[in-house]
Amino acid sequence: QVQLVESGGGLVQPGGSLTLSCASSIKITSLNAVGWYRQAPGKERELVGRVGNSGVVHYSDPVRGRFTISRDNANNTVYLQMNILKPEDTAVYYCYARQITGWSQATYEHWGQGTRVTVSS
Repeated sequence: QVQLVESGGGLVQPGGSLTLSCASSIKITSLNAVGWYRQAPGKERELVGRVGNSGVVHYSDPVRGRFTISRDNANNTVYLQMNILKPEDTAVYYCYARQITGWSQATYEHWGQGTRVTVSS
């Protein structure tokens, strides 16, 4: 079982910055992919960004150029640095991980509990 624990959400003014953290219970280097999704009130969950073992990060159009995903392999933690925040960034942000077993190649997906980000004056 993989556990993902998120932290760092809160209230921030438009144009400000905020960093979210996601601590994994297993080595993130053993995961096929990690990333972040978000869900605004009344809307479907959508991709923020994700990265595979190649190290290449893919971002959705609304956040590209403003958000950055990084990893601390020693501490098994994934970060989401958010800059130039806008009111439309207000949402619950979820950490995501994909795990593929070595022998069977079975695929498992894991989600954090979510952390709320509110961008408002």
